[in-house]
Amino acid sequence: MHPLKIVMLQSRHFTDRIFTEAHLARIRQFGELVVNDTVGNPTPAQAAELAEGADVIITSWGCPPLDAHILDRCPKLGIALHAAGTVKPIVSPELPARGVRLGTANEALARGVAETALGLAIVSLKNMWQLARNTREGEWDKQRERVRELYEVTVGVIGAGLSGRHLIKLLQAFEVRVLVYDPFVSAADIAGMGAEKVELDDLLTGSDVVSIHAPSVPETERMMNARTLGLMKDDAILINTARGSLVDEEALATELRKGRLWACIDVTDPEPPAADHPFRSLPNVTLLPHIAGAENNGLRRIGAYIASEVEKYAAGSPLRGEVDVSQLFRLA
Repeated sequence: MHPLKIVMLQSRHFTDRIFTEAHLARIRQFGELVVNDTVGNPTPAQAAELAEGADVIITSWGCPPLDAHILDRCPKLGIALHAAGTVKPIVSPELPARGVRLGTANEALARGVAETALGLAIVSLKNMWQLARNTREGEWDKQRERVRELYEVTVGVIGAGLSGRHLIKLLQAFEVRVLVYDPFVSAADIAGMGAEKVELDDLLTGSDVVSIHAPSVPETERMMNARTLGLMKDDAILINTARGSLVDEEALATELRKGRLWACIDVTDPEPPAADHPFRSLPNVTLLPHIAGAENNGLRRIGAYIASEVEKYAAGSPLRGEVDVSQLFRLA
């Protein structure tokens, strides 16, 4: 392949956080690399000017949609690689219409989400949140009897997309039963992952830990509501590292006030939650500031992933994170 013109549209802030010098050097092997040096998010006009003549565009958080105004400036553009999760903020109808391929680093982020969900499951089953508080207050043995191990329990995974699949893979290291609800994945495929495909209601009634990994689409909005939350077992743990819109927060607060569930909430709707939101004061909530995917050094995993995708594209090899735009309705 001829030398490529590769343009990074995201602000310098995100480039510096995501890409190391080693990542940039890997990308430069394949042609000219143009890096946006502006501090703030690029305007559509700035993005169009930067994109002039690009063969490859790299985007991240804060980039505008790749519409006709931008694409007119780079008629040779072959692919846009999104150094972030969902591609929805940068997608326009012009991309598929012009045959521009699209890739995402969602797989790199999904690993962090799955690892966070696993950690929350272990710590919550172990009752560490309460025990740490009790120990600080001088109550050495208080609530020790509530400790459970990630052993011979049932974990329900809602959604077998990238993060859900990686969690299922991580759970194979433990002696647990894994139930999966995902209407788009076959029972045979789920069995191949070492899990069992079930309906949502059966997952909720049978699981000690429920971890949400479904996409935020109209069909999943408030899927965890008064009815479905009411199906969960007493002393079950609900983990949401997906999107706040999947949970009816008022209904969850009602269940939590009964004291029968524990919730680990990394995402809310909206973010951050209001100062008087019950999640801030209920004693059986672990509330986190949307950190599951990647933070700080974890962002470098995205940089490595995108550098690898550029290498594959330049070599004419299949990409790991290519997105079928026609399937966006199913994606997070």
